[in-house]
Parts: sequence; C-alpha cells; structure tokens
Amino acid sequence: MLNYQRYKRVPVVNFPERTWPDKEIMKAPIWCSVDLRDGNQALVTPMGIPEKIRFFHTLVDCGFKEIEVGFPSASETEYEILRTLIEGGHIPDDVTVQVLVQAREELIRKTFEAVRGAKNVIIHFYNSTSTLQRKIVFGKDMDGITDIAVQGARLIRQLTEEEVARSGMNIRYEYSPESFTGTEPEYALEVCNAVLDVWQPTPDDKVIINLPVTVSHSMPHVYANQVEFMSDNLKYRENVYVSLHPHNDRGCAVADTEMGLLAGGDRVEGTLFGNGERTGNVDIITVALNMYSQGIDPQLDFSNLPAITEVYERVTRMHVYERSPYSGQLVFAAFSGSHQDAIAKGMAYRKEKGDHRWT
Repeated sequence: MLNYQRYKRVPVVNFPERTWPDKEIMKAPIWCSVDLRDGNQALVTPMGIPEKIRFFHTLVDCGFKEIEVGFPSASETEYEILRTLIEGGHIPDDVTVQVLVQAREELIRKTFEAVRGAKNVIIHFYNSTSTLQRKIVFGKDMDGITDIAVQGARLIRQLTEEEVARSGMNIRYEYSPESFTGTEPEYALEVCNAVLDVWQPTPDDKVIINLPVTVSHSMPHVYANQVEFMSDNLKYRENVYVSLHPHNDRGCAVADTEMGLLAGGDRVEGTLFGNGERTGNVDIITVALNMYSQGIDPQLDFSNLPAITEVYERVTRMHVYERSPYSGQLVFAAFSGSHQDAIAKGMAYRKEKGDHRWT
C-alpha cells in the first residue's frame, strides 16, 4: 500500500481578486521553442551539431521567431552550436536566438562571448528562489537570494551596454525565478521587481519575466492564480512580457499553459511533442492546435505534422506516441464500427450540405 502520509498538501494560493476564469484565449501568444536546450538536455543521447542545425531549421520553418539554442557557458558543445549558427549564417534576420545562463559572473561573461555577432539575442538568466532551494541548496535568506538576482541583472545590463556600443547588437533580457511554483508569491514578486528596477524596461526596450513550473506541485488553477497575481503587481507591467514555462510532472502542462494565458501570460516556452526532463515540457503543438480548433490562428505552421515528426524522431531518437494529441499516427483512426459509421455519415453530410466548417 502506498504511504500517502509521506506527503503534505500544497497550499492553495488565495487570490480572490482573480478574473481569469471568466476570460477566453483570443489570440496566439509569443512562442519560444526550448527544444535545443531544455529538450536536448533530456535526451539519453544529446543531439550533435548537425542534428541541432537540422532541428533549428525545422523550428524556423514552423514559424518560431524565438528559439532557445543552448546553455553556452555549460560546455564546449553548447558553446560551439551557438557559434556555428552565428558564423554559418543559419539565423534569419527576423529570428531571435535565446541563451540560458545562471546568475554567476563568470558564466554570464562567457555567455556574452558566445553570442557575439548574432543580430538578435535574448539573454535569459535565472536563480532559484523557492523556500527549499534557499534553505537546502544555497543556505541563504530572502535578501541573499534577491542579491544574487540583482547582481546578475546589473552585470547583464552593463555587458549589454558595452556590446551594443561596440557592435550594435539587439540584446533583450529575460529573468526566471527558478522553481517559481515553490516560491511564496509575494517573494517571487519582490525578486522580479528588484530585477526590473535594475533593467528599467521601456516601450521600446521591453523585457521578459518568465514564470516556470520548474516542478509541478499543484492543480492548474493554482498556477493561474500565481500568474495573475504576478501579472497584476509587476512593476513596469506595460513594458514586460509575462512568459510561461510549464513542466508536466502532474500531466497538467497544457492546462497550466492555457489557464496561465487566461491569467495574463503573453508568451509560452515549450517543446515540440512535449519533450523535456522527467515528464517533459508543455507540448507547443497541442497548445497551438487547441487554439486552431477554436478558430484562432496559432501563428505556427503545423500543416505537415508527419514531416515534422520524422525530423524530430530522427534527430532526437525519441518516438512520438501513436496516441499523442494531433500528431500520433492513430489519432485520426477509428476501429469501432459505430464510430466508422458516424464518420462516414458525417463526411457525406458535409459533402451534401457544402459545409466548410468542422464541428
């Protein structure tokens, strides 16, 4: 018998002012693929440079304008893929490459070396803010963790100003309070606002605050409450893109994302087919085609899923489950006789009535 008493209930976020349950998703968010970073680090056999290049071009063909390509300060392989993309002329002028880095000075400086020569870059830095990480991993109080974030933000701004003066690169900022869902909402807000005070975003120079479900602890409505609380109380809100990055530990990543968009999210980070550590990231294909099925243009082209699936399976050595929503080989196959009969009659009805809409 499982010992359920080992676990304690995660507190529900009390936010009675919430308005998201009465809203509808009306337009596509900004999409950012993290397949080449978050997805790649979850592979038993990580992709090599030729495989990453092939996947990068597939993502561009799908319409992604923001693509996180790696963690260039983490290893020479991660550094080299970025240099290959830049020096090989693989990055279209309208595509921004995103790179991830911890809030540590030597890693931030290495990251700026890696991106030199790219036209459009997002420097995405993070530090963990949760109660457990503060206590167990860092041994710091709230002020100590906030200081890590503020010092990282200051260095990134300084290096950006130097690089822009030197080369004219377009460099944007993103901050993630890692383990956001395990952080007290009031403290997560305090840290993010401290970072925003350093960056001073403007209408012409907006920044990204990313709210990751680093580990999923609770039901999707709790995440939505956290997102709306942040969205309503962030400083410089009109100059901030609130970004969502749900993981799928409880099988709720799609629901987390959809409710998070209702709650004020402007942007979504995820992967094709939901690849990622443990149970994966949110599946962008599912979220986008859920929108499509409601008459919303997702601003991504998944019209040839078999071709996208073939590239994905070849470069990642992963298999797309036959029942995976929209993309599985069997999702449009019916083996029940009564279902087959209904489908046949439905197709005949559409032809007879000239009905152009799917119901």
